[in-house]
Amino acid sequence: MPSNKKQTPAADLSLLLKELKKAEVDFILVGGVAAVAQGAPIMTFDLDIVHCRSNENIIKIEKFLKSVNAFQRRPDEKVIEPDMNALRGKGHMLLSTCFGPLDILAVIEKGLGYDELLKNTVEIEFQNFKIHVLSLETIIDLKKKSKRPDDQYRLQILEETLRQAPGTDNIGVMKDNSQIGQR
Repeated sequence: MPSNKKQTPAADLSLLLKELKKAEVDFILVGGVAAVAQGAPIMTFDLDIVHCRSNENIIKIEKFLKSVNAFQRRPDEKVIEPDMNALRGKGHMLLSTCFGPLDILAVIEKGLGYDELLKNTVEIEFQNFKIHVLSLETIIDLKKKSKRPDDQYRLQILEETLRQAPGTDNIGVMKDNSQIGQR
């Protein structure tokens, strides 16, 4: 990074998501944007992804992070570039990019990583790209086990969103799997 001074960019999470797909990074969209993509009326300020930890994908992520001027989010003014070796482990990286905040997670609740979560995703069309998004049902299941007050608050909103989703009955159970990914 050319500067040693932090700059907080205006967030454009849709552009950040588009650039991730253009870079051919394998990931699953999780967190607030995943819920919003499935109709949840919640606010979020960052993009959360669980990445595939293959060597090929780590190389793609490294190129992508350089292209978006990524640096670690920290409470102090130090600008620290991402540690690519950390992407191979089970931790996470909280980054700022020229398009806004990006959280790259190896695993989420219960130690679930890319391979374990992939079967619990829906494919959503986004600007001519298909994106794997953690299903609203799975997000709800994970939030139910969380003790964080923010998660408990959002849980009510997510459950109501699922109840009102087309193709579900009144308790949020999918009637017809053919609608998955048809958003």
